[in-house]
Amino acid sequence: MVKDRAFYPAVFTYEEGCEIAVEFPDLGVATSGTNDDDALMSARELLGCVLYGLEQDGEDIPEPSPLSTLSNAENERTVLVDVYMPSIRQAQSYKAVSRTVTLPAWLNALAVENGVNFSQTLQEALRKQLATS
Repeated sequence: MVKDRAFYPAVFTYEEGCEIAVEFPDLGVATSGTNDDDALMSARELLGCVLYGLEQDGEDIPEPSPLSTLSNAENERTVLVDVYMPSIRQAQSYKAVSRTVTLPAWLNALAVENGVNFSQTLQEALRKQLATS
């Protein structure tokens, strides 16, 4: 079942002179950050990407471990990281992709001369084409 909000424990590891390492034991992925805020933001972004990828691939999403079952070394802290999946899904649906388009040289020159925004023009033409199909 696809959930809209997910909460996973992340282990923050602190070592002198190093970035804060962040590991999600249930997902087998890790990231880091320069300070607590940066590490948490990186962890949240990674969590969203991993869960979205699992959803898209139709893979099982592991259940998060209860915080009470995790133990820490002296230089570690467990943090519950949350992500709101509708925001992640929407951001991915509006993600831009690059396409190569072939035009006659004269049409390209005329469009450039007139300041045509190729991306916007193609998007408008595709919307129009798909709405009438």
